[in-house]
Amino acid sequence: MLDCQCMMLDDQGMAEEWIVRVQGKEYGPADIETLREWKSEGRLLPENEARGAVENLWSTAAAIPGLFDRGLAAPTAVHGLAEPPLQRHHRSFGEILADAFHIYRKGFFQFLCLTLLVFLPSLLAQLAAAATQTAQTSTADLGGLAAASFGLLMFILSVVMWPIYIGAIQILSIEIAAGRPPGLVAALNQAVRFWPRIAALCIFVYGVFFLLIVFGLVIAAITMAGASSILLILFALALLILQVWMFGRFFVNVLFWQQFVILENAGFIESLRQSRNLARSGHDLPWFERPLWRGALIASLWVAFVLAITLVSEWATVRQYFSQILTTQDPQSLLRQLTEAQQAHGVGISGLAASLVQRILQPLLGIAFVVVYLDSKIDSRR
Repeated sequence: MLDCQCMMLDDQGMAEEWIVRVQGKEYGPADIETLREWKSEGRLLPENEARGAVENLWSTAAAIPGLFDRGLAAPTAVHGLAEPPLQRHHRSFGEILADAFHIYRKGFFQFLCLTLLVFLPSLLAQLAAAATQTAQTSTADLGGLAAASFGLLMFILSVVMWPIYIGAIQILSIEIAAGRPPGLVAALNQAVRFWPRIAALCIFVYGVFFLLIVFGLVIAAITMAGASSILLILFALALLILQVWMFGRFFVNVLFWQQFVILENAGFIESLRQSRNLARSGHDLPWFERPLWRGALIASLWVAFVLAITLVSEWATVRQYFSQILTTQDPQSLLRQLTEAQQAHGVGISGLAASLVQRILQPLLGIAFVVVYLDSKIDSRR
């Protein structure tokens, strides 16, 4: 009798420890206090699989007595977005890329539909622009006017859809990372709510980058105009150093604005401030594990990929451009020749194929930044 009671007490004591399974990985055994800590951090959700340490039957974490109140909603982030899944170690850069590809693969259909929402209007706008240039042989062509109007409408549509595209990528990524089935319609509905804030930040961020690029072009024009003057060349170099410093500093400050404005529901100024703080965090980590360098490396890899496929698809045109730049001395004549070459080139099949490949893979860039953001949040909780 005493032996039976001891066995029952041992079973009860062990039953108070649990094993949870998130995305195929098992964690534990963990007691109820540890599970409550994971729950309070949003790292353990009611729908995650769980079982007693001495049991073989899997249930859900919601069935663990005293862990979740069934009368309350599951712990979520802003607007119902799930918190990051349970992680027990700091990801390496290779694991970040692997997790990004894993999320992209699981939600490939949803990400592809998002891409088409932006790419198709942009493609139709390009085709309409090419048709408009072809129709300019006559002074007043109704078809050319209709093509120009349609192209303008498609361009506006693609611009309007861009903030929704950005928001939906963040939402789908966080849902897939949390082990939830991706829902495209739900993600679009939530992204629409963020549209005004994302659109305002897009105008600010992309606008500043555009002005900095124009600043660089002005510096190049000054260098070309004063090629025979040492003072002008030195002045242009000083401006170039200033432009690079401003570009780099602004890039650091806005590296993670998308994650904070959507996943943290931060305001315009707050998202920029939090992005700057996250980018400059991790001073206790090796430099290659800090969010800044990981984000910069991800962006650099993407830029290198885009340049590579662009050069491969447009090599003949690029070679012609370089030939004209090296042989033409007059800037106005050079600009006219480049414009004529671009109009004659039109929309090529290789260019369209390269653009399509780039757009299909572009969600990977946003997903990778979400993974870096999640990894940085996990580091701050340890």
